[in-house]
Amino acid sequence: MTRVVHLGPASTKARELYKSVLEAQLAAIDAVKPGVTAGKVDRAARRVLEQHGLGKLFVHSTGHGLGLEIHEPPRLGRNDKTRLEAGMVITIEPGAYIEGFGGVRIEDTVLVTPAGCQILTPTSKEFLVV
Repeated sequence: MTRVVHLGPASTKARELYKSVLEAQLAAIDAVKPGVTAGKVDRAARRVLEQHGLGKLFVHSTGHGLGLEIHEPPRLGRNDKTRLEAGMVITIEPGAYIEGFGGVRIEDTVLVTPAGCQILTPTSKEFLVV
């Protein structure tokens, strides 16, 4: 699970970056269903970030499987054709990183269920400013 905390007053740019990544993460979570490919989940997140002009700033995959190891297949990346199955546990963690400014990543662990998915890390995704 990953959340973001901003130290000091947050600029409009920081708030917009956070909002865009959160929108991408929610789109990817919404795409998780049995039978959907890992690549399609990645595309759901990537499409949102591209719409916000942040596509080139998303430099990693949307997530990965969890099991005995922290990083296991499937890799929720552009070309992964693995079909999700009920019972799989995966991460959904899109991010965008601006050199010289900072970055945002929002990550949850989800269980693929027969009807979609269940978030196993149900913690607030509020943009925290400290």
